[in-house]
Amino acid sequence: MKRSPDLLRLADTVLLPGFAGTTAPDWVRRRLAGGLAGVVLFSRNVDTPAQLAALTSSLRAENPDVVIGIDEEAGEVTRLEARTGSSRPGNYALGVVDDVELTEQVARDIGHDLRQAGITIDFAPAADVNSNPDNPVIGLRAFGAAPGLVARHTAAWIRGLQSTGVAACAKHFPGHGDTSVDSHHGIPRVTASREELAEIELLPFRVAIREGVRSIMTGHLLVTAYDEERPATLSPRVLTGLLRRELGFEGLIVTDGIEMAAVSGRYGLGGASAMAVAAGADAVCVGGENADEATHARIRDAIADAVTEGSLTEERLADAAARVRALAAWRAGAEPGDAVPGEVGLAAARRALRVTLRGPAGTLPLAAAPHVVELAPETNLAIDKGMPWGTGEPLGKLLPGTTVTRLREEDLRAEDVRAEDGRGAREPGDGVAAAILRQAAERPLVVVVRDAHRHPWQTDLLERLLAARPDGVVVEMGLPGRTDLGAVHIATHGAARVCGQAAAEVLAGLG
Repeated sequence: MKRSPDLLRLADTVLLPGFAGTTAPDWVRRRLAGGLAGVVLFSRNVDTPAQLAALTSSLRAENPDVVIGIDEEAGEVTRLEARTGSSRPGNYALGVVDDVELTEQVARDIGHDLRQAGITIDFAPAADVNSNPDNPVIGLRAFGAAPGLVARHTAAWIRGLQSTGVAACAKHFPGHGDTSVDSHHGIPRVTASREELAEIELLPFRVAIREGVRSIMTGHLLVTAYDEERPATLSPRVLTGLLRRELGFEGLIVTDGIEMAAVSGRYGLGGASAMAVAAGADAVCVGGENADEATHARIRDAIADAVTEGSLTEERLADAAARVRALAAWRAGAEPGDAVPGEVGLAAARRALRVTLRGPAGTLPLAAAPHVVELAPETNLAIDKGMPWGTGEPLGKLLPGTTVTRLREEDLRAEDVRAEDGRGAREPGDGVAAAILRQAAERPLVVVVRDAHRHPWQTDLLERLLAARPDGVVVEMGLPGRTDLGAVHIATHGAARVCGQAAAEVLAGLG
């Protein structure tokens, strides 16, 4: 099939591919010079602030109007600080504090760093209402479960970020909060009625639009009240009918990662990309998993072919390209904001702590360096693997002699395999619990969990440990569940580095 150079350049304008490495590969430079309008960066592209600024500068040398996007939500989803853990808490902690001025300050602090780094658009904030506590992909990324709270903090986050000249992107439209499936792996279904959607899921997006958000990211969700066949990213009824016409959004519509199984599993990368643009999306994010030139070229060609075949009009493609260029022009004309004085992230994390004392007076601060047990669950693909979290490391700096054991569910499964001994099978976790109790025999015991309510293995081991050590301290760094466990229960409402630091300060008597 013959593809004209002009059509290929137009198709390139709506793609935001990723790439590997901390410098731009030759193919990215070549494509930017030839018409590619933008890229999306991941933690694999970020080493230091100076390196990141040099990278974005090299991209602008090829195309001065390049759109450079990144996922910097802070908290658990950070690309700037994936190696160290975030210096700012995530949305849920900010929602717990419920101070919109603080939320605006944190977002402005993020925006200042992004502007200094040369970023055009931040794919944040998450405007999802996390009404399902078993949600495997949103959780702490949401401001909370109440639509009004989420809406006002979404607006504050947008104000703070965009005041620095970095575009905000409210996500995941029309709302990923009331789901129990991760769209990285399958198709979540949202079965609420249109009236229920208007009252809950859509409220933060309406407020974001009124606040002037420059972009909205689609969610790969099957929203049956509007379309029973196509996920929102691929649905004209959702993107054009609901978002454009009904809600009146005129900014950039960008897709969530098009490689995610919810859309690419059935239609392929090229097919899903062309369908998304035809449905009303203006930019397609790709490259989280397929960061190579061949994949990019196939997607670009598929979009061009869709125009030739008639499933995508050239007018729609040209409109999408114009919206991408408009975002680049907005960034070029926006003034960078001033830096936020002080450690606003740590201050926010401290304010988000909630401490429940159930033990005798004097339980806090800890009387000696403790043994800390951190129970590490499998995290979703939005969170970088290996990112530091927990209280053990910061507590060790405050109370030298602190020891730390980190366990995964696989560690307990491995014990199950070894459970046969001379007396028959043990209960799962018995050996692990016994080893921990021996290590903590002469010192305080601190058990750190993360979303324990969603992980029975964490709750089971925690209860086994507390049965032997009712004086134990529990630190919950995920969504808060039971607070009646342990002599002290500390809810951080986030697993960012600063959340662990704030909890450690309380344990050491500095908070």
